[in-house]
Amino acid sequence: MHSTMTFSSIVALFSAMVVLAAMPSVSVLAVSTRSATFGFIHGAFTTLGIVAGDIVFIAIALWGLSLLAETMGSFFVLIRYLGGAYLIGLGIRLCRAKSRDVKTEEVVNASLMSSFLTGLFITLGDQKATFFYLGFFPAFLDISKVSYFDIATIIAITTVAVGGVKLGYAFMADRTRLLVSSKLRKGINTAAGSVMIAVGVLLITKA
Repeated sequence: MHSTMTFSSIVALFSAMVVLAAMPSVSVLAVSTRSATFGFIHGAFTTLGIVAGDIVFIAIALWGLSLLAETMGSFFVLIRYLGGAYLIGLGIRLCRAKSRDVKTEEVVNASLMSSFLTGLFITLGDQKATFFYLGFFPAFLDISKVSYFDIATIIAITTVAVGGVKLGYAFMADRTRLLVSSKLRKGINTAAGSVMIAVGVLLITKA
């Protein structure tokens, strides 16, 4: 199948995506917080949500639908508000649960979907990512001649690069959580709830 990408461009794109994913950001904070609070599996599901959101924006950018992203501005604003409200609700629930000294596992033992949605909403809340990718990808391939094989390759690169880095953060946060005494976990989880609230407020108020 025809591809406009060379091996060197694939390696270069992968390296660039790894560096970008590793930079401190709201998504890194969210993955680390969920993992440190609820365990590695929650950090992994948050990562899945982030990758899913990135794939949506990559598809929009590579198919040249930047105009669609512009015309759907109000839709993205709605997503940002819903996502922000969702994260604030999670944070408040977590803070209240810790004030009653309830174990985190008892509060959200079956809420892996909430971790996935946390990552997804954080990513979809920033529609500027579409325009970032539109300016980013031309350095690695000819956007006007992009093929389905190219799109599949880029999605695979994104999944491995972004997902791999975020999972690394999740693993480190989980290891840190296991080293913390039970007496400190209440305070850590309350702080984590505060972080979720802050992230939600950021999504709602940012330009």
